[in-house]
Amino acid sequence: MAQHIYEGSYTTENGDTIVVFLIGMRINKRLAVKKWLPVFNAMPGMIKELYTNKEKLGFLSMESYFGLRTTVMIQYWRSTEDLLAYAKGEKHLKAWKNFNKKVRNNEAVGIYHETYEVKVANYESIYRNMPVYGLGKAMKHIPITPEHLSAKQRLNRDLKATNG
Repeated sequence: MAQHIYEGSYTTENGDTIVVFLIGMRINKRLAVKKWLPVFNAMPGMIKELYTNKEKLGFLSMESYFGLRTTVMIQYWRSTEDLLAYAKGEKHLKAWKNFNKKVRNNEAVGIYHETYEVKVANYESIYRNMPVYGLGKAMKHIPITPEHLSAKQRLNRDLKATNG
């Protein structure tokens, strides 16, 4: 299904603190499929849960990238507290315990995550002739107006207050 392309220039509101969470895995030994596949297969159920319960969990949106060895998901969360609460939830804990049981001490697969809390007005975005994407899916996607043409203007303004 083709995504709608928003012609012109768009940005996002930056009036809320957000959390950007990067999570992924690296296949260190490609032929050891039985050792890395369980890690890979743990994610679809959690992703479904996140999208099904977005508001309740504080999950905003995500993008996924798959390379030859490394995957990464860029997730946007309402708060660090929401992200940490999800990490202690049933589905995530089950996947984490399963991972530790099966592959904790093998070199076939690695996992990683990074968490960034980004304060109000300390992020900006621009999308030109793009579908709604990335932070634009997580926050309100708005046309760029003369008040926020430059990155400096977008960083120094509470776009939620000026457009909302």
